[in-house]
Amino acid sequence: MSEAAVALSIVALVVCAVIILGSLAGRGIVMDPEQYMLGGRSFGVLFLWLLMAGEIYTTFTFLGAAGWAYGKGAPVFYILCYGPLAYIISYYLLPPLWRVGKHYGLLTGPDFFANRYQSRTLGIIVALAGFVFLIPYVTLQLTGLQILLGIAGYGSVSTFWAVALAFMLTAAFVYAAGMRGLAWASVAKDVLVLAAVIFAGVILPLHFFRSPAEVVSRVLAVHPHWMSLVGGGDQYGTRWFVSTVLLTAGGFFMWPQSMAGAYAAKNAQTLRRNAVLMPLYNVMLLLVIFAGFTALLVAPGLHGQDTDRAFMLVVQQHFPAWVLGSVAAAGCLAALVPASGQLLGASSIIVKNVLGDWMHLATSDRSRTLATRVMVLVVAVLALWFWAEEQKTLVDLLLIGYNGIAQFLPGTVLAFGWRRTTGAGVGAGIVAGLIALAFLAAKGMPTVAGLNNGLVALAINTAVCVCVSLLTRAPLEAHLDEFADAAREPRPS
Repeated sequence: MSEAAVALSIVALVVCAVIILGSLAGRGIVMDPEQYMLGGRSFGVLFLWLLMAGEIYTTFTFLGAAGWAYGKGAPVFYILCYGPLAYIISYYLLPPLWRVGKHYGLLTGPDFFANRYQSRTLGIIVALAGFVFLIPYVTLQLTGLQILLGIAGYGSVSTFWAVALAFMLTAAFVYAAGMRGLAWASVAKDVLVLAAVIFAGVILPLHFFRSPAEVVSRVLAVHPHWMSLVGGGDQYGTRWFVSTVLLTAGGFFMWPQSMAGAYAAKNAQTLRRNAVLMPLYNVMLLLVIFAGFTALLVAPGLHGQDTDRAFMLVVQQHFPAWVLGSVAAAGCLAALVPASGQLLGASSIIVKNVLGDWMHLATSDRSRTLATRVMVLVVAVLALWFWAEEQKTLVDLLLIGYNGIAQFLPGTVLAFGWRRTTGAGVGAGIVAGLIALAFLAAKGMPTVAGLNNGLVALAINTAVCVCVSLLTRAPLEAHLDEFADAAREPRPS
């Protein structure tokens, strides 16, 4: 058997086994919208931790972080910084959001906006914007999957058709299993990814340089400034670093699948415990960065999109096919399992908030569940088309998505913090932020005075939201009182 056949057989067996495991999890459960989209709001600490990590720690974690460590150096450390800040935010923000979701029976992130601001139009705007910016995130998974399958196949397979087959198989899994199956798949995925990341970040440095510390020393000897940020006004300077950390931390839990994950918790306390546990996953990120630095020394000379392939090329060239297949299988799960959650999140907001609330289609429980399942397949095809047309590095795709999705943050935070906030203000702020992003992209401006464009747009968004809220009719006090009571943590009896 050829090396490619060995590696790809391992990938196929692992992926199929995890899909079967997830599919069996939903057997015997009646799939109404709450079960299909949110797992019946029943996930405890362990399941929720694995589910949210499964959605967050993706092929970007597996390949993109190593690629930036290889190609850019110090700017990659922003990836280590924004997660812990996001978890602090989630400790305070997600519990009241869960309580409101439970009280009103909310199914999606746009439902939260529509309910708090008594505006179906705002819910539709949030749904459409969330859908648009989720597509690059799905595309990121497909780009990573293509890299992994291409390397595991030693260049002997058509990666486009391999990716299309694997992704449509995953879409069929989501169609059948819903959120509960996704949670079980996340359990298997996280175990395998952890093993692969330990190999990448510990075994590779030991194999070539005796220790991770020696890797860092040798990188600094060859590239003396590789661990230092450049000046504040440069494209990846200190201002970019700080502003990107703030932007991505703020947008971390604004994704449709992340909001759904929050609703899926058993109770608000589960979300707080999850926020305490989530930083453990940052250890995985550090190991991936070590893998990128190792690849920089072992296989120098890669540029552009090729840097995302760096550490996997080292595995291909220096280890047996079964090792490559095992690592690639874990990486494929890091692409396919998060993509499953993203497909479900995107489909849920389109069916519930666009087809249902706007077009008054699929409004019964049975029709809504069926429509969401069908939409999973439609979104999968759309993501495949976008992926075929738009090829960027993994981190670039992630930042495109974060720039847009972070525009939901002011409306979410002000919902609890400022009673005077209006639906018109939140909607105008989101539109203003998105227009600012489009303008800066059209002008070819990667930063503004060294600041991440997304944070600049977020500042414009917040200012417009506050001004328009002050100029428009205040929300009804009775609704605000009910919302505040729903969000408030119960006092101990």
